[in-house]
Amino acid sequence: MDNDDRTIIEDLKQENKKDLAFHILVNKYQERLYWHIRKIVMNHDDADDVLQNTFIKVWRSIGNFREESSLYTWLYKIATNESLTFINSNKRKRFMPMNDVSEYLMGNLVSDEYFDGDEIQMKLQEAIIRLPEKQRIVFNLKYFEEMKYEDMSQVLETSVGALKASYHHAVKKIESFLTDKD
Repeated sequence: MDNDDRTIIEDLKQENKKDLAFHILVNKYQERLYWHIRKIVMNHDDADDVLQNTFIKVWRSIGNFREESSLYTWLYKIATNESLTFINSNKRKRFMPMNDVSEYLMGNLVSDEYFDGDEIQMKLQEAIIRLPEKQRIVFNLKYFEEMKYEDMSQVLETSVGALKASYHHAVKKIESFLTDKD
C-alpha cells in the first residue's frame, strides 16, 4: 500500500480528520472507479448512482477495513459488488431471467447518450457484454484497468489460476464474436 493510501486510511479513522480524508479518497479514486463501474452497468446515470452507493458504503465501513488488502483493491471490491447488486436488483424489477443480462446491458449501452464510441468500439462492447458475468468483469479489469491477477484475486476472491482461465476464455469468445460478425 502506498504512503498516500496509508495516510488516507489513518486519517479516515480519526474523527477530526475523517471528512478531509474522505474528500481526498474520493478525488483520488472517483474517476477510476466510475469507469470500472460503467463497464459493468454500461450506462452513465447508473454508473453515477452505483459510484455514489460505493462511496457511501466506504464511508460507513472504513472502520471495518482491516488493511489485509490495499485500499485500491478494497475499493474495487466494493464497487464491483455494488455494480452486481445494482444489476441483479434491476433484473428482479424487470423480471428478467437471472442468467440473461446481456440484452439489458446492450440496451443500456445503445441508449446511453454519453457513449461516444465508433462502430468498432460498439462491436467490442457488445462482444464483452455477451460474456458470462465473471468473464466480463475479469476481462474489463485485465484489459482496460490493467489490474494484476494478484490484485484481481483479492477483488473477486478467486484464485489467480481461475482468473487467468477466465481471461483466456473471454479473449477467445470476443475474438470469435468479432470475426464471426464481419
